[in-house]
Amino acid sequence: MKNDVMGIVYTSKDDLNLRELTSQRAVAAIPVAGRYRLIDFTLSNMVNSGIHNVGIIAQKNYSSLMDHLGSGKDWDLHTRNNGLFILPPFMTRDNSGEYNGLLDALRSNFDYLRRSKQDFVILTDSDYIMTTSFEPMIDQHIKSRADITMMYKKVTPEITEFSSSSKNNHVYMDLDHDKNVANLEINPNAASFENLFLSLMMVKRTLLIYLVDQALSRGSHDMYADVLLPAIQAGSLKIMGYEEESYYRRVETIRGYFNLSLDLLKPEVRDALFGKNPVFTKTRDSVPTIYRAGAKVTNSLVADGCVIDGTVENCVLFRGVRVGKGARLKNCVIMQDSYIEDDVELENVIFDKEVTIRSHGRLIGQSQYPIVIGKNITL
Repeated sequence: MKNDVMGIVYTSKDDLNLRELTSQRAVAAIPVAGRYRLIDFTLSNMVNSGIHNVGIIAQKNYSSLMDHLGSGKDWDLHTRNNGLFILPPFMTRDNSGEYNGLLDALRSNFDYLRRSKQDFVILTDSDYIMTTSFEPMIDQHIKSRADITMMYKKVTPEITEFSSSSKNNHVYMDLDHDKNVANLEINPNAASFENLFLSLMMVKRTLLIYLVDQALSRGSHDMYADVLLPAIQAGSLKIMGYEEESYYRRVETIRGYFNLSLDLLKPEVRDALFGKNPVFTKTRDSVPTIYRAGAKVTNSLVADGCVIDGTVENCVLFRGVRVGKGARLKNCVIMQDSYIEDDVELENVIFDKEVTIRSHGRLIGQSQYPIVIGKNITL
């Protein structure tokens, strides 16, 4: 039955809360953990659950995402009949390549939904990091004969970062003793319910098409407020919750991304993400990292292809980073092919790809407000 499920991944457009990290890429394409992108975890969860028909609904600034995904070969999603389908927006003079929400995005891709042969759809956002299998949720959905199953997690301060200017939907669920969803709260200032919806749900493909079509015909635009909440209140659909217990972090703010990156330095977090199910990504052949005489590296995540002469403490270094002699890095996230020259001091900073900081430079940020340097910048 699990092979009778397809996946649709809704990629968020550039988010002002993530500033420089999304000025030239979609949220789903944000680099994380030294060699991955956020979307790698979502796609790997799909593949590890036996799902081999996956559609990626792309929006503005999706060239980096398409370059990373390619044909889907690295995720074994390049089969003849199914595979990976990148669904870019239809851009016109009046449409800059952004959807007005999930309903609009789904309606624009009805052709893909209609020609797919699977009975069920797992519909998810891509702004989070989690490693899991969807098979238990699939089994519950089918056995319970639910119309919709919504994945949730008990709220803790660590699993998400909030911003007062955030436009992302934070949906909280009230469940009865049989795990039926009794009510929803959407973007509350103070939530009454402790169950946070993880923006991932399972639904029958034909029912999804019907619900989207009916909602848009009434002028509705919000999946949660205009479709799910009225259905729950009217009792017209059987909507159930499925509790996920895996490690989960949503990336919505710079501080959230920074905290997630440093959280990956904990062995228990790495084990939770990489210890059970494989996480696939685009491969890049490179030599092992070189630690030269005088280099000192402690409690850091260092990808291949780096050359380190200086001191690195509590950092995440992506592929191909160079750290010069006398350089001192602490609590930093340095992305691919960046160059830290000699005698540089960095603390609480995030460098995007291919950033160069000249000799004797000094940048000291705060842990709550790290300094972010955009892509291809020389300081």
